[in-house]
Amino acid sequence: MNWSNPTLITFVVYIAAMLLIGFAAYRATKNFDDYILGGRSLGSFVTALSAGASDMSGWLLMGLPGAIFVAGLSESWIAIGLIAGAWLNWLFVAGRLRVHTEHNNNALTLPDYFTHRFEDTSRMLRIFSALVILVFFTIYCASGVVAGARLFESTFGMSYDTALWVGALATIVYVFIGGFLAVSWTDTVQATMMIFALLLTPVFVILAIGDYDAAMTTIQANVPAAFDMFNGLTFVAIISLLAWGLGYFGQPHILVRFMAADSVKSIPAARRIGMAWMILCLGGSVAAGFFGIAYFADNPAVAGPVRENGERVFLELTRLLFNPWVAGVILSGVLAAVMSTLSCQLLVCSSALTEDFYKAFLRKGASQKELVWVGRGMVLLIAIIAIAIASNPESKVLGLVSYAWAGFGAAFGPVVLFSLLWKDMTRNGALAGMVVGAVTVIVWKNFIGLGLYEIIPGFILGSIAIVLFSKIGASATASMKQRFDAAEKEYQDAHL
Repeated sequence: MNWSNPTLITFVVYIAAMLLIGFAAYRATKNFDDYILGGRSLGSFVTALSAGASDMSGWLLMGLPGAIFVAGLSESWIAIGLIAGAWLNWLFVAGRLRVHTEHNNNALTLPDYFTHRFEDTSRMLRIFSALVILVFFTIYCASGVVAGARLFESTFGMSYDTALWVGALATIVYVFIGGFLAVSWTDTVQATMMIFALLLTPVFVILAIGDYDAAMTTIQANVPAAFDMFNGLTFVAIISLLAWGLGYFGQPHILVRFMAADSVKSIPAARRIGMAWMILCLGGSVAAGFFGIAYFADNPAVAGPVRENGERVFLELTRLLFNPWVAGVILSGVLAAVMSTLSCQLLVCSSALTEDFYKAFLRKGASQKELVWVGRGMVLLIAIIAIAIASNPESKVLGLVSYAWAGFGAAFGPVVLFSLLWKDMTRNGALAGMVVGAVTVIVWKNFIGLGLYEIIPGFILGSIAIVLFSKIGASATASMKQRFDAAEKEYQDAHL
């Protein structure tokens, strides 16, 4: 490996900076609350950018530009759906979840919140929701490890096995040391790098072609269908792409950012910052893929890698158009996207194992220091399992990632929404909604299909189950309603 390679030097400096942030967060982590939720101390800016960075992952810089490059603007429906879903999530869930988790025994995790919100003495909600998190997120983590390995492999010519460990260790170390604060602070840096990469690249692509008009003319001449938003899509396909937005209501790694805000009053500003960041990033991602069509039509001699794999379009444009030092910074943005999502998924898994199994069932009286170290141990355990899955990049398990988003969206989305908006919801309703949502996604994906994204039937049937089982079983207790009213009043007072 050439250690004088500017791109490699930039990567090393970037990873070193992330580790330094991890050590700074270590010094600020005094107890388990700090390790899992940062002591609920995040301001608007960090809340917004860490939520965005943890959401978007390598898909934003590899998957989406690749899809646009291959199929044109018809693939941008998913971006429209995500923007709508994220905005509604900030509007209806963010502030309320921040307040309700505090009113329900200062819950640190979603399973903890469900348990106290519905006074679940059977612990079924805690066990089932923690299992959903562990199963789906371990697979999610494996996909992040693979994406990081692919980046190191293609950028530095490493073997896949070496790249796997280098990419994974960079993330694991700062999560292990610094916990939630490290993840949130590094996500903020990573979100800044991602938006820099995504706004700069399309501009340079257009300049390399000549100007905007020349780029549009080239696309029109070579791939006229790229302009057609409806190209090759049925009504069901469009609805399915838009429905990705429904997933936001149930993603634990995004919801936990709302829970960690320093105050419910920080949420409106965080929403504006977060949505502006997201719209600019998605716009830049679509533009990179779209104008990449024109660039590689004009330069067929260098188009081999992207013809072979469309998801390389952003990486190739960066490599071809920028000075190696600048390319290093931009490619670090790709690494940032992968690391930011992987890190928060590792932490959510760790918190589920530590708070919802170890503390709840094994060591109720565990000290704060003990819980922090168990949490760190769980980060390593999940990471090792994820690396083992990722060690075979062709593993069929990684195909499950395509509906892990739907699984979370359908299992948790309706439960989170109803728990924050309907005080008569009961434990039986919550459990039924979770089970029906999760099972519907799996059954629909594997046995029914019909071209409809499985989150839609999962979300609808999960919502129906919540209402039905809340109505026919035992009613919500007076104390449940009292806590709900107190939390809702605090939320409304903060927004007057």
